[in-house]
Amino acid sequence: MISRNFKNILVVSVGFLSLFTAYGGLQSLQSSLNAEEGMGVASLSVIYASIIISSMFLPPIMIKNLGCKWTIVAGMACYVSYSIGNLYPGWYTLIPTSVILGLGGSPLWSAKCTYLTISGNVQASKEGKKGSDVINQYFGIFFFIFQSSAVWGNLMSSLIFGQDTNIANIPEEQLQSCGAADCGLNVSVNGTTTRPAQTLVWTLVGCYIGVGVLAMLIVAIFLDNIDREQASQFRGNPEPFCHTFLATFRLLKDWRLLTLIPLTMYSGFEQSFLSGEYTKNYVTCALGIHYVGFVMMCFGAANSVCSFLFGRLARYTGRAVLFFLAAVTNFSCIIALLFWRPHPDQLPIFFVFPALWGMADAIWQTQTNALYGVLFPRDKEAAFANYRMWESLGFVIAFAYSTFICLEYKLYILLAVLVLTSITYPIVEYHEHKNPTPPVEEGTYLSHKETIRRDDSKIICQTQM
Repeated sequence: MISRNFKNILVVSVGFLSLFTAYGGLQSLQSSLNAEEGMGVASLSVIYASIIISSMFLPPIMIKNLGCKWTIVAGMACYVSYSIGNLYPGWYTLIPTSVILGLGGSPLWSAKCTYLTISGNVQASKEGKKGSDVINQYFGIFFFIFQSSAVWGNLMSSLIFGQDTNIANIPEEQLQSCGAADCGLNVSVNGTTTRPAQTLVWTLVGCYIGVGVLAMLIVAIFLDNIDREQASQFRGNPEPFCHTFLATFRLLKDWRLLTLIPLTMYSGFEQSFLSGEYTKNYVTCALGIHYVGFVMMCFGAANSVCSFLFGRLARYTGRAVLFFLAAVTNFSCIIALLFWRPHPDQLPIFFVFPALWGMADAIWQTQTNALYGVLFPRDKEAAFANYRMWESLGFVIAFAYSTFICLEYKLYILLAVLVLTSITYPIVEYHEHKNPTPPVEEGTYLSHKETIRRDDSKIICQTQM
């Protein structure tokens, strides 16, 4: 029998898999599907700007009042609203739903990270293992399942849009402007980004809405409410609003968090580059919009498998070795993208870059999340809110200059942030190696009502936030 904590990790992972099958597919298509006046990229920028705002105060308030489970459900509902907005995309539908998604995004991810960290520490205490090892394993399992959403969401878009044969007419002169050869700002007016038939768009978005609603039902029905008692206690004896509101900012007094900001922002930069720039200036420009899904499937598959492998490998190699591998991989890809001139005859190469990028992103995601959980075990909500806030700032900056700066300079900016990350991250890792952060004792999590047994099949585990 699997442990109850492991079962909950699977439920959270499958819920996020279903939700981001929809959102991931839409995000990959925005720069190409809604290219008119940069509307798609603008909506993505608004999403992550809203996430920054919500990260400042919403996660601690929602998690402490609702608990992790219902915060996740509420956040998922915000994501579904964005899919609904894409049924009739326009400035008056995409922007408001982007704001709604952004406001729910930070509480959603902070609640997920808090849930995994609590579950990992509790399970480690039961088994007599090191908390950071179990947390790493849980994050690896989560991202293994979650990152495969890129496969299914993009498979749906490619199969549906592939039925429209008019979107693949690529004139030879357009190929001369693909990649970093030209500025890359005028790709949106070329023939390959012609919007597919409206009926196909409605079919795809309708499928995305369905899997988003399914995600909400999975979590609402099957996920244990492990911090229900603590949420009830908080509502009965709430902290002053100002204290909760400023929880995210108070943690900025910790120099370790400040030093991790470049690493966290780079996560936003590198993800936004692949979904916003690579898909438009390389794939859509040279192959057509119906290939975006297939290419991003390759990214998702590599990301998913590597997330699982690196989550387990970290206990043997340590985080630093994996971060070094990710940095070298991204550095090599960026240099190659500066010189590569994409052409349909080079089809395999279009898939090599996303595969390598997916391997590196698996490390950035699993190890950075686990690192925050290890460094700030007593301030989980505020720590993961900061993580989401600074990562989102990377997204916002990258999407904001997407329509103004030439592709070559975007690659240089990405490279500069990577170099800065390679300088600042080792400082924190060295300090943690010399002065390990003490793990939270089991008693911090388990209340006096450790387990309430209503019948043999229903057990509710109470944990302290």
